[in-house]
Amino acid sequence: MGVLNVTPDSFSDGGRYRPLEAALAHAREMVAEGAAIVDVGGESTRPGAQPVSEQEELDRVVPVVERIRRDIDCAVSVDTLKPAVMRAACRAGAELINDVNALRAPGALEAAREAGAAVCLMHMRGEPRTMQRNPQYGDVVAEVGAFLQERRDAAEAAGISRDRIALDPGIGFGKTLEHNLSLLANLGRFAGLGCPLLIGVSRKSMFQHLLGLPVDRRLPAGLAAAAVAVWQGAAIVRAHDVKATVEAVGTAAAIAARHR
Repeated sequence: MGVLNVTPDSFSDGGRYRPLEAALAHAREMVAEGAAIVDVGGESTRPGAQPVSEQEELDRVVPVVERIRRDIDCAVSVDTLKPAVMRAACRAGAELINDVNALRAPGALEAAREAGAAVCLMHMRGEPRTMQRNPQYGDVVAEVGAFLQERRDAAEAAGISRDRIALDPGIGFGKTLEHNLSLLANLGRFAGLGCPLLIGVSRKSMFQHLLGLPVDRRLPAGLAAAAVAVWQGAAIVRAHDVKATVEAVGTAAAIAARHR
């Protein structure tokens, strides 16, 4: 899954792909490098990010989704937590709703069901503006697993079949470095939930805390974490640096298949 941020304030590439033609060019590049899904986001969810209005997010996202679906051969995902944006993006051609809020907003479950889209349900403690203010867990793996199971069950109860649900433990969303490392070390414990696992570690601040790395030097660390995730069964890897990630996780997947 290649990341396409059409925002002015994303932590790693804010503003670079807001012009429509720049967004399309980057989507084409990521697909050429091996991305099967392009994930279009119009509202930053980095720690401390400020929300944007529904109309602003619609204006940013919908034209990009429409043009990608028209001009590029790939699946399109919309990274949003707003039901109105989910509906509009799916009408424009998005096939996956990637929601950091796990469809908890009023009307989100219904919007996803009515759109007929696949969904990715992510764990986040708090909300982007406050999620990194002293997050605490007793057993982070167990608590994240219980949350994902509850949201999976809620989605199924709302009429979204399990074969259209993916789950994301939310690395970096309301979690300390130790929490993130514990989750990455124990991804196999989520296999029993019966849904594909999506992992996003690309350029995350955990690598600054772990290794002192600025955003533009985090690629090797992110590739290592992504490979470890795929070794443990992660099915989708969300990444900014598509070519390098495809090569790293493809190698990890080939070795893991023979190991099993």
